[in-house]
Amino acid sequence: MTTWHDLQALARTPIDLQQRFADDETRGQRLSAFACDIYMDFSKQAIDDEVLAKLIQLADTFDLSQKISDLITGEKVNDTEQRAALHTALRLPKGEALIVDGVDVGHQVHDSLDKCEILVNRIRSGVWRGYSGKAIRDVVNIGVGGSDLGPLMAATALSEWADTDICVHFVSNMDGTQLDSLLKVLNPQTTLFIISSKSFGTIDTLSNAKTALSWLLAAHDHKPTILRRHFIGISTRPDKMSDWGIHSDNQLLLWDWVGGRFSMWSVIGLAIAVRIGMANFRALLAGAHEMDRHFAKADFSKNLPVLMGLIGVWNATFLGINAHTVLPYDGRLEYFPNYLTQLEMESNGKSVKRCGESVDYGTCPILWGDIGSNAQHAFYQLLHQGTQRVSCDFITPIRRYNDAQVANAYLADQHKLSLANCLAQSQVLAFGNAALPSSMINSTDDFAKFKEYRGNQPSTTLLLSDLNPKTLGALIALYEHKVYVMSVLWQINPFDQWGVEVGKVMANRVYDELSSVHDADQFDSSTNTLLSVIKRIRG
Repeated sequence: MTTWHDLQALARTPIDLQQRFADDETRGQRLSAFACDIYMDFSKQAIDDEVLAKLIQLADTFDLSQKISDLITGEKVNDTEQRAALHTALRLPKGEALIVDGVDVGHQVHDSLDKCEILVNRIRSGVWRGYSGKAIRDVVNIGVGGSDLGPLMAATALSEWADTDICVHFVSNMDGTQLDSLLKVLNPQTTLFIISSKSFGTIDTLSNAKTALSWLLAAHDHKPTILRRHFIGISTRPDKMSDWGIHSDNQLLLWDWVGGRFSMWSVIGLAIAVRIGMANFRALLAGAHEMDRHFAKADFSKNLPVLMGLIGVWNATFLGINAHTVLPYDGRLEYFPNYLTQLEMESNGKSVKRCGESVDYGTCPILWGDIGSNAQHAFYQLLHQGTQRVSCDFITPIRRYNDAQVANAYLADQHKLSLANCLAQSQVLAFGNAALPSSMINSTDDFAKFKEYRGNQPSTTLLLSDLNPKTLGALIALYEHKVYVMSVLWQINPFDQWGVEVGKVMANRVYDELSSVHDADQFDSSTNTLLSVIKRIRG
């Protein structure tokens, strides 16, 4: 493919960011884009106009426009599971139809959200009562993967929009640590559990749910009352929810086309809505929908998800940068990098093309991150002076702490300090020693070599007008669509997750073996020996 080979040739000539900025005073303005209250500066990426033009040409070669349309209109883009990936339908405005296989998906979505809203209002208003007649004070979301990471991330990020005293907690760890700590302080009379599981068969989730049920029955031994007043189920399988004992009035339904890591927009977001209210939850959906429209309609040269995806492919595939870090300079986004590790690596951590051929180029990089202020005192040392090239995303809101929010005079200044650190770090990563004032550079210093910063670490900066439900929705959708763009150019399916499923199957086999009194002999010698050691020590 000519364009692919052209990009490989361009990648062999390193781009010196310091020199490019010196040669072009408008670079910082030109290599930027704005949409949905998000300003994206990608001028510190290792690209130039020729590279960008070739990347857009590559997108056209892979018919990206049509692939975007296929995603949004309900074509079976998840070809290995023969279904659509309609997370964009989950945030369609009410009344906007989307017919897929003869069914109005938009109507289904809003029927489900309307039922969700009824439950949310009952909980938040105090109408929902526990077995003793007391109002619910604590809601515990039991899930794992997308049923945990998305709701946890969003509920934390939007904590300032919480207008209820009801506390929302999240449990995902299968070893029981999180749940045990909660049950020691919660009141069974006023605690409601949400069991979120697409299949309603995930052993991690159901083991925690079983423990929660046992805890409640120890306080009140009338099981039908406990199940009716203290459990809500969210799944694609109403039959399994009913078998478990969840009343049909307390069941919220999903569809097979809702991928776990894209499910927070659906009734899986119940815990978010309980915390911030249904109006704010709908604003979250509206922000994501606004980004969907931008993704579908904007020219590629100013299309935020397309640009992020193209740059991601350029870095990982052509420049061979195998690590990417996400650095939000806002404590409310503490779980955002963790959320993105699943979104990106579970989606694009693939080595087989859609056609069945093996991939012979780099795909998804290792992704991690942390709040910027913490990361500065942890792994920024590697970013500035390590041997690895790492691409970075800096994320920060422009506004923070308005007059009504300022508890003391220093909070506004703290936000200014956070902004300064965000911008300063991207400067040093891009330009190295050249970004420093001359007073900081002393060539006669005996330790000067140890204080050199090579620069040329590529980064993108995302400025949010402020962090609110709508801008958070747009930010999350931006990354979702970035992942899809990358998958199109890599020719892989980002919606299946066979690598996750195989571990679950093997875990069930090993779990059964742990109950056996005999020495294991059905696995490899390492696993068999480990099982023998565990059995011996456990007695």
